[in-house]
Amino acid sequence: MTTVTTPVKSDFMTGLAAAVGVPGVPLVLVGNFEVEQQWARGECGLPRVSADAGTAVVNHMDQFALLLAGPGDHVVLKAAPDREYLAYLAGLGIEVPTMHIVRDGEPTSTVTEDALGDVGVLRSLAALGPKGAVLLPHGVSEVEEQLAAATGLALAAPSAAVCRSVNSKVYSRRLADELGIRQADGWACATLAELDAAVAAATELLDAGAKVVVKEALGVSGKGIAVVDSARRLARLRRMIHQRAERMGTDRIGFVIERWVTKRADLNYQCTVGRDGSVRFDFVKEAITRGGVHKGHRMPAALTVEQTDVLRRTADLLGARLAADGYHGVVGIDALLMPDGSVYPMIEINARNNMSTYQVRLQERFVPPDGVALAKHYPLRLHRPMPFYQVRELLAGLLVARPGGNGLLINNFATVNAAAATGSPFDGRLYGLVVAESTARLAALDDEIGRRLGISEED
Repeated sequence: MTTVTTPVKSDFMTGLAAAVGVPGVPLVLVGNFEVEQQWARGECGLPRVSADAGTAVVNHMDQFALLLAGPGDHVVLKAAPDREYLAYLAGLGIEVPTMHIVRDGEPTSTVTEDALGDVGVLRSLAALGPKGAVLLPHGVSEVEEQLAAATGLALAAPSAAVCRSVNSKVYSRRLADELGIRQADGWACATLAELDAAVAAATELLDAGAKVVVKEALGVSGKGIAVVDSARRLARLRRMIHQRAERMGTDRIGFVIERWVTKRADLNYQCTVGRDGSVRFDFVKEAITRGGVHKGHRMPAALTVEQTDVLRRTADLLGARLAADGYHGVVGIDALLMPDGSVYPMIEINARNNMSTYQVRLQERFVPPDGVALAKHYPLRLHRPMPFYQVRELLAGLLVARPGGNGLLINNFATVNAAAATGSPFDGRLYGLVVAESTARLAALDDEIGRRLGISEED
């Protein structure tokens, strides 16, 4: 079986700027991760746990934008990066963009919400408009539209309404049906009547011994998803959704119910849709997930030429339709590699940047064409804030020292101490890209990094 790798095209961001119609102008990046939370406001969803320390960590994922922007660009951040971390990046020859730091940000607020409450940041961003700068968020909700209006910056992205619509799993499911894209047996439910019909059909699958999964249309990172293995459990979910909808005074909902399928691997691939309707296939990676929650990526994905061609053709089909529906920019597509080698080429569409998007510039520079890499986060349990120099000491000899070298390249340090204010002990995450010349060396590096950070196999 012949395998093929799909190297990232050089200078991804230049290509993205050209595709969305803003070539050669300064970009203002905003890392408003989990924008789905904004899109889902007012929706009839599954029960939610109130915000906790994890929210503070997710909101500090905004620092990923620091390494996606170029030296002539700008980035809005919730907090100033650790000075030693910036020195570490400089030592690798990485030039960071101009930073606009929010003062007195709230842990449970996104970077966009914090920026809207900071007069100084609003003024500094407004001064960029006459210089031609444009706003390029992680994803566009009404909050990012408010930031654009407050600063006078043009959005280099579609409207919140378009992004929200395209990102819906109901949209993905129906689009796959329309275009003849292979997907698991399932049903899109935009009304209570459609839910009732889907539950009746799914109950037959459950009675035959299958499992089904119920997904909120705008769920993200394992939230708003339930794996169901009994008709009784599915009936309870149906009643709960009906009750919530009745309290809201609506029969409009957004859910997908699908047969649970056994897979060999999760895949994530990305394309860029241009304002002119062009579609550029960017890359495909193996996605590492646990319980529906994203944990990282392996690259390159070990796919055959035929498997990759299926994804490319699907990207072309989807991209053309998204352009017709008014969308342009980055599109992330989740797919499944099955045990028999076949592919389910579209599980859902993400109308925003993806975790893999933030790895691209580092790949271009630090991962050689014949190298392998693992993007992941290392979970930490801390009793006090850990400055960067301590991490550097712990991982002495394991950090990447130069382009093409083996080791860990830390691409977000803000998430290590983001939850420190919630009390002690607290949970943090150290994000990085492990680079090596072989899979064996990659695994050895990953193990040693985890050992030095005190991470058990269960983590």
